[in-house]
Amino acid sequence: MSKDKIARRGFILGGVAVFAYGCTPMTQMAGPPGAAARAFASVDPRYRRRRVRYDGGDAPGTIVVDTNERYLYYVEGDGWATRYGVGVGEEGRTLRGQVSVGRKAEWPSWTPTANMMREKPRLVQYAGGVEGGPNNPLGARALYLYKGGQDTMFRLHGTNEPWTIGHAVSSGCIRLTNDDIINLYERTPVGATVIVV
Repeated sequence: MSKDKIARRGFILGGVAVFAYGCTPMTQMAGPPGAAARAFASVDPRYRRRRVRYDGGDAPGTIVVDTNERYLYYVEGDGWATRYGVGVGEEGRTLRGQVSVGRKAEWPSWTPTANMMREKPRLVQYAGGVEGGPNNPLGARALYLYKGGQDTMFRLHGTNEPWTIGHAVSSGCIRLTNDDIINLYERTPVGATVIVV
C-alpha cells in the first residue's frame, strides 16, 4: 500500500455509517459439489494471498481494508503485510472508518436483517437463520466488527462464492475466500483494530 493511499485515508476516516444491512450472497446459497473449488481456480491471481511491502505506518496486527482496490492488509511490521483479495459491499453499503474485532466465530450462523429482506424478498426464506456450514454465506469463519462496544452488523467473513472476490457484491461486509479467512482468523485476536478506507 503506497503512502499516497495512506494519506488519502485521513480524509475518509471519521464516523462509521451503520446501515444494518449485514451480509448476504448475491447469487445462491451453495453450488453443486466441487463448484467452490472450481470457482476458486478461476479467481484472478492478483487477489491471491501474498506477503507484500507495506508502508502505511499502522501498528502490527492492524487490519486495513482498501475497498477501492479490493485488498485487505494484515500489518506485520518492519514494512511488511499479508495482502488478501476481498469482495466488498455494493456502492453505498460499505463500512468506513476504524472499528475493532468484537468477537469471532467458526462456521458462523447467518440471518438476514430486516432491511435485507425488505430489499430482497427472496431472502425471507432464510428469516429463521442458516446454520453454520458449507452452505452458509458467511463461510468458514467470521470476525464481527464493533464500534464503541456495539455490533456494527458488518463482518469480515468467508464465502461459499469465491468467484466474487475482487468485486463489489455484498450488502456491506468484507468477504474473503474460506482459506484466507481461516488464515486471518487464526492471526487476529478479539480487540484487533480494523480500518476500512
